[in-house]
Amino acid sequence: MTSFSLTILGSSSALPTSQRFPTAQIVTLSEQFYLIDCGEGTQMQLRKFRFRIGKINHIFISHLHGDHYFGIFGLISTMQLLDRKGDLHIYGPKGLKDAIGYQLDHFDKLSFPIIFHEIETNGICRLYESSRLIVESIPLKHRIPTCGFLFREKPRQLNIQKEAIEKYSLSIREIVQVKNGENVVRENGDTILYNDCTLPPEKPRTYAYCSDTLYKEDIIPQIKNIDLLYHEATYMHNMASRAKETFHSTALQAATIAKMAEVKKLVIGHFSARYKSSKELVEEARTVFPETYAAEDGLSFDV
Repeated sequence: MTSFSLTILGSSSALPTSQRFPTAQIVTLSEQFYLIDCGEGTQMQLRKFRFRIGKINHIFISHLHGDHYFGIFGLISTMQLLDRKGDLHIYGPKGLKDAIGYQLDHFDKLSFPIIFHEIETNGICRLYESSRLIVESIPLKHRIPTCGFLFREKPRQLNIQKEAIEKYSLSIREIVQVKNGENVVRENGDTILYNDCTLPPEKPRTYAYCSDTLYKEDIIPQIKNIDLLYHEATYMHNMASRAKETFHSTALQAATIAKMAEVKKLVIGHFSARYKSSKELVEEARTVFPETYAAEDGLSFDV
């Protein structure tokens, strides 16, 4: 199966700590890297955990609080120093282009184009599509316009049975046909049914990123039955009133969303600096959703 994974680059909330950098993540699919948020120090984490900066072509920014995008200026500068040539696509809410553009006005002329894609955060939008992947926005509720991101692997072709290739002496063209779900009709009139030659493909995998946000059940239909959910858990539930005031969520609330959405696995992060360890937050979440894990800088999860 093709690798589809999530790596945590930063798991802190607004105040970084000596153990946690501000928010940033890398999604890897088919050796392609997709950067989600870019807090200060992201490029240091990319180097530390051995991700090639030059292979990042798409950056998704959830909102314009500094702990989610202040690292992008240094990252762009490093890309310039590395003499990047290929397009860099940046997706984010209104205002991101102006914020980055102001800094770029003081750069030397870039060696590569930056293409901005403005996100309307109030609805679900398809942001990116390739032969393997679709990325959609997830409307969230925070103090400023904010969205999450849903990464959906596209359905794959049917799997050819090796025995069928020999049994029917299938040509390359015929193999392509049956993998596409088409029956083969030969010149002599013989028909080879594709379901006699193939096995069902593996189920497409899905990952959703939800940070920063109030507890919001409206997102559940969009993330129903996904494989992996990242949901912010800035506070424990004994600080639910503080979470509500600051438009954040608690560990218990993140777990409740995961349970209601019937996801397979939950990762919580964006922890307040008041917590020296994530242990208590994870334990709280597991009282509702046992398959809960803490986002720790450098940790990877299979989707």
